[in-house]
Amino acid sequence: MSYDPLSEVIDEPLTVDARVLEQLREYRLASKLPHLPGIDVTEERDRLRENLDNLVDRLLCGVEQNPTKRLVLAQFQPSLKAVEGEDTEGRDHFGMEIESIMDILGIDSSNGLLNHYLGGM
Repeated sequence: MSYDPLSEVIDEPLTVDARVLEQLREYRLASKLPHLPGIDVTEERDRLRENLDNLVDRLLCGVEQNPTKRLVLAQFQPSLKAVEGEDTEGRDHFGMEIESIMDILGIDSSNGLLNHYLGGM
């Protein structure tokens, strides 16, 4: 059986109220990855933005009913797996966006989950 970094997550309850849900909705609508470096990064930015939007959609569907750090990081996992093949800058900037979502939800640490998939941001 392969290692699952989610097994290292220290679960904790989150406070998910109307304000947090509104911030997630605002993040969903906001511009993402504005400083992604490169010559023509439109396709890469669109691909990463779609991944982030899908992640936020999953969070909006479940975090209010189950406001826990473990649930959130479990939702992060497929999105993080999807960017493993991206270049270093893409992964780094994707990680910064994930950290913005963590800030909205009041999560201080991913307990190594981001580092596992993004390679030491």
